[in-house]
Amino acid sequence: MSSDTPGSDNVSRMPALSLVSVPGKRATTTETVIEMERRGFSGIFCPSLGDAMSLCLTIAHVTDTIEFGTAIQPIYLQHPAALAGTAGYIDEVSGGRFHLGIGVTHGPVHKRLGIDVGKPLSDTREYVAAMRKVSERSGGMPPIVLAALRDKMVGLATDVSEGAVWANAARSHMGHSLSVIAAGGGEASSTDDFFVGNMIPTVIDDDRDAAAARNRSTMVGYVSLPNYRNYWREAGYGDEMDAVEAVLPSRDKDAIMAAMSDRWLADCTLYGSVDEVRDGVEAWFEAGVNRPILVPSSTSGGQMKAIEEVFAAYR
Repeated sequence: MSSDTPGSDNVSRMPALSLVSVPGKRATTTETVIEMERRGFSGIFCPSLGDAMSLCLTIAHVTDTIEFGTAIQPIYLQHPAALAGTAGYIDEVSGGRFHLGIGVTHGPVHKRLGIDVGKPLSDTREYVAAMRKVSERSGGMPPIVLAALRDKMVGLATDVSEGAVWANAARSHMGHSLSVIAAGGGEASSTDDFFVGNMIPTVIDDDRDAAAARNRSTMVGYVSLPNYRNYWREAGYGDEMDAVEAVLPSRDKDAIMAAMSDRWLADCTLYGSVDEVRDGVEAWFEAGVNRPILVPSSTSGGQMKAIEEVFAAYR
């Protein structure tokens, strides 16, 4: 098991954590932010649900040293000039600790909100360019991190941003993705400053089967999305994706979960005992991900219970 604990000489091996601002529990969320910093976690990254930018503003004001950012802020929800202004403000008041993660988000979100979208690659390139142009007149931009899965978006990240962040990536496929980053040239291939993050569904429970079942439940929504299935096919999980596609029309959650092999689940998520999860975090570092971001879930409670279990694992 890794020996990197708060107070040791190698706290850089601590993972980052995902945090959502849940309505009705925002005061507790603020207290949790402070505790995450005190315990030495390497970052706090906020997914789009729960108003990530507002939570990041809170983090800027109640912490002093921890890195934080969005993972991600959807580009179709806000004009680039408005997002650039808010991002610049958060970065300045936090002393340069903020990372602006952006992405196109998922089709079901677009449909629910009635958003018409274009081509992800060109839209993202144009959005970043528009933010940078505005920032020239408003005090600069924080590092920009692009949500990525497959090679074209990873390549775009090396062209226009300071990092890339995956969600539910396959660890066995990260070597390939990192080779795309290295081939991009520029800063990404020559320094360690390029942000390489992955949001990893994580369940800590000595009952490994129960922990696996909780992660399988989390992953149902993702295997239902064609872009994720295409990524996992590329990563070598064609049989699993065929099995998922065969049962998706039935909307039978149990059947969809049964199509997820143990091999696939262990490659894309973390679950099991404290030792197993901590060793898994170390394996993600070894795979070249410099910001493993745990997305905690629990077999016996909600987000705060899951975070408490991660705290106990890294005390």
